[in-house]
Amino acid sequence: MFREVWTSAAPLRWGMVGGGQGSEIGYIHRSSACRDGGFKFVAGALDVDAERGREFGVKLGLSPERCYSDYKTMFAEEAKREDGIQAVTICVPNFLHYEVSREALLAGLHVVCEKPLCFTLEEAEELKALAIEKNRMFGVTYGYTGFPMVHQARQMIARGDIGDVRIIKMQFAHGFQTHPVESKSAGTAWRVNPKTSGSTYVLGDLGTHCLYMSQMMVPGLEIEKLLCTRQSFVASRAPLEDNATVLLQYKGGAVGTLWATSVNAGSTHQQKIRVIGSKASIEWWDEHPNQLSYEVQGEPVRILEHGMDYLYLDDEMTASNRMGSGHSEGLFESWSGMYRRFAECCQKLDGGAKLLDVLSGTWVPNILDGVEGVRFVEHCVESADNGSLWVEYI
Repeated sequence: MFREVWTSAAPLRWGMVGGGQGSEIGYIHRSSACRDGGFKFVAGALDVDAERGREFGVKLGLSPERCYSDYKTMFAEEAKREDGIQAVTICVPNFLHYEVSREALLAGLHVVCEKPLCFTLEEAEELKALAIEKNRMFGVTYGYTGFPMVHQARQMIARGDIGDVRIIKMQFAHGFQTHPVESKSAGTAWRVNPKTSGSTYVLGDLGTHCLYMSQMMVPGLEIEKLLCTRQSFVASRAPLEDNATVLLQYKGGAVGTLWATSVNAGSTHQQKIRVIGSKASIEWWDEHPNQLSYEVQGEPVRILEHGMDYLYLDDEMTASNRMGSGHSEGLFESWSGMYRRFAECCQKLDGGAKLLDVLSGTWVPNILDGVEGVRFVEHCVESADNGSLWVEYI
């Protein structure tokens, strides 16, 4: 079974800041946002080089007059148009996330921003308050959580299939930067520069994905304290880490570990989460995203397959299965499901609903999750830079 377009509402007029030619993530944003008809790409400030951005925008089908030199000009000019943008995606280096997001909210736009949300918890809380005040959707692209089998795990854990949660093991551990590849890769260069990346590299870039995955699969599990250690194995990246390990103590007694690294030599990706309960364990691996390992103590391991009738996903996530069993869903499908929910939330807010009410009624990575990602990074840095001490999570 293959599913068609879900939404019948008019697409939101949508722009981009960043994501120009050569961007590592620009294409997946454009493809995923527009796939289900929730958004229509009409404007962009795609590049710091205005002419290069204009040329690329025209190639993508934008009108030349809607290819802007910078985001401030785009927000101002689009506000003058009857058909101006209603939403914007921000995929620029980390140091610009806060200021562009703030200006977008002040312009009355719905926002989708790359992670980490910003540099400081103070900035994150300000964006949260502004999104609530303006009643604008604010999504954060934790795009791996759109896979149906992740939601299968969430539902099984909630049903009690693994018993009481005891241990959570998380990792995002690729090996593509075992050498100083930033000398030839602009996309890596800004990520290992404190001025453009902030106080961390892999903790913010990879570790926040792990954190959100765990919070989505086991909602309500609160961190009590953590201990972090981090290293710069490629010395030129110091003080930013290319390897980090975090120990987590949760309220209620559960514990967790998180390993984020870009120097796991030989590894393609190795993003995994394993939730261990008193009766069984569940494990999901993003390199095999259509399977879920369900391991009951004393019984053979079960590999649950995407799209099968024996799964008991709720109606919302069953509708997100784009293909029947035997056909693989991939990263673009996961992101598309995420963007579809962004669009649905925007439409509800435009119809008069309130932001916090909308966010409480559906799964979608949002401003609240973005704030938690910044909180997590700040605590990790505090611990690591003070001799890897346990710090209270507040």
